[in-house]
Amino acid sequence: MRYGEWAFLIGMALAVILGIGSSFLSTSTLPIIWAVLAVLGLIVGVLNITEKEVNAFLIATIALLAVSSSITPIATVLSGVSGMDLLVKAISGFLSALAVFISPAAFVVALKAIYEMAKSD
Repeated sequence: MRYGEWAFLIGMALAVILGIGSSFLSTSTLPIIWAVLAVLGLIVGVLNITEKEVNAFLIATIALLAVSSSITPIATVLSGVSGMDLLVKAISGFLSALAVFISPAAFVVALKAIYEMAKSD
């Protein structure tokens, strides 16, 4: 298994763990975990995504980030329902962690795609 694959698996596992435990973590721990997720995302963007996968990866990233940002109104409504508070926090925490993980990867992949388009043959 390659380093990029390990970075992806660790990043996804951290995002899930962070989603489940987001309501139990202290505010001083959260930025450290987010920094680790961002670095793992950079590694994934540099090592994993090939030139053939760029379009599909960027489209998937746009979809994930759209879901991540559009969940807020739904979470607001569901948090008012009794017993749903922990579930809403877990889903919101997971999507936030996923956005922190995927955004740096998308940034690197987009830069690589722009470079490939801009370089002369």
